[in-house]
Amino acid sequence: MAEVRDFNSYTGKKLNNDDTDDKQQPSYNERIRNHKLVVMFRTFLLTAVFIIVISMIYIHWRDKSYSEANITKSVSVIDSTGASNTELDGQILRYSKDGVSLLDVAGEALWNITYQMQNPIVHKCQGMAAIGDYNGHLIYIVNGTGQLGEIDTNLPIRDFCVSAQGVVAAILDDTDVTWIYLYSSSGQEIASFKTTMKDSGYPTAVSISPNAELVGVSYLYAKDGDIQTSVAFYNFGSVGQNEIDNYVSGYDYPGAVVPYMQFMTESSVFAVSDDRIMFYSGSEKPTSQAENLVGEDQIKSVFSSSEYAGLVLYNGTTDGAYRLITYNTSGNKVAEIYFDLEYSDIIFDNNQIIIYNEDYFNIYDVDGHLKYEGQFERSVEALITTNVRSKFILVTEGQILTMELR
Repeated sequence: MAEVRDFNSYTGKKLNNDDTDDKQQPSYNERIRNHKLVVMFRTFLLTAVFIIVISMIYIHWRDKSYSEANITKSVSVIDSTGASNTELDGQILRYSKDGVSLLDVAGEALWNITYQMQNPIVHKCQGMAAIGDYNGHLIYIVNGTGQLGEIDTNLPIRDFCVSAQGVVAAILDDTDVTWIYLYSSSGQEIASFKTTMKDSGYPTAVSISPNAELVGVSYLYAKDGDIQTSVAFYNFGSVGQNEIDNYVSGYDYPGAVVPYMQFMTESSVFAVSDDRIMFYSGSEKPTSQAENLVGEDQIKSVFSSSEYAGLVLYNGTTDGAYRLITYNTSGNKVAEIYFDLEYSDIIFDNNQIIIYNEDYFNIYDVDGHLKYEGQFERSVEALITTNVRSKFILVTEGQILTMELR
C-alpha cells in the first residue's frame, strides 16, 4: 500500500499539479470540437474507403471481359415459317402475316392473335407493342397479357408509333391530305389533325413520348425551290391545351430530310437527317439541345434505348466496314466503334452494346471496349437480353436456347 508521509505537502503538490494540468488541458468546448473533428475525419476516411471499394467492384463488373460462351439450356418449340421474333418485356414476340403470339423463355405460348397483313411492322415502348400493316389499315395493340385494342384506320398507314400506355400515333395517307391520328390503347380515336404540302408539309416521321403527352412530327416541304424539314412538337397534356393545335415548339432545317424521330424518355427525343443527329430536351415544350454532324459517311442504321442513341455509318477507312457512334440523352458522344460484322440487329442494354447476325456476335461496353467476340452454335433468329448482363436468350429454328458468358 502506498504511504503518504507528509499529507499536507502531498496535498499541496497535488493541488499544484491539478492547476498545472488544468492549464495544459483544452477547455470543454475545445475538447468537443476536437472530438467532432476526429469523428468527421474517421467518417470521411471510412466513406472514402467504401466509395473506392464500391467503385473498384463496379469497374470490374462493368469492364469484365468474357472468354467463353456456353449453352446452359435448350427448349424445343414449334417453328413458325416466315415469322419474325423480337423481345417484349423479357418474352418472345413472334409475328408474321398471319398473326402474332407471345412465348415465354420456356417456349410456352402465353397468347395468340390471328389476322391478315401484307407488311406487318412492330413498334415497341417498354412493355407495350403495336403491330401495324404498312400501307394497310390495321394496327393491333398488345402487351404481356394479350390484346388491348384493335385499330382500323380506314386509310393507308405510312408510319406509326406506340407509347408505354398503349396510345398510338399514326400517319395516314388520304387523297389530298395526310392525317395524323392518336388512338387510345383500346383503339378509340383521341385526336387528329390534317397536314398538306402547302400548309405544313408532308409528315415523314412521327414519335410519341412514353407517357403519351408529347408527339413529335417531321415535316418535309419545298421552299424557294429547295427542300426543307420542320420538326414540330405537340403537347396533348395540360400545357398543350392552351396552344393552337397543341403546337408547343418547332425547328427548321433548310436543305435537310429528317426521316427518323424517336423519344428516349418523357423529356428526351432525337431526330436524324442525312448528315446529322439532333437532340431535344423538355417534358412540356422540347427545346433543341445538341446537333452533331456525322461527316461525309452515309448513315446506314439507327438504334436507340432509353439511355443511348446510335448511328451506324458506312466507314470509308481501313478501321472497319462500319462505324457505330453512340450518344447519351444529352447528345454527347459516348463512344465510336469500328467493326466489320454484317449485322442483323444492334441492342443497347445493361450498359452493353450487342452487335449480331445469325452466326456471329460482338459485345462491347458502352465506352466501346470489346468484351467478347464469338460464333453461335446454331443459326440465331433473335437475341434477347436478360436481367443478367452475361446471360442471353437465343431464338433459333425450333429451339429456344439460354447462353451464358464466362
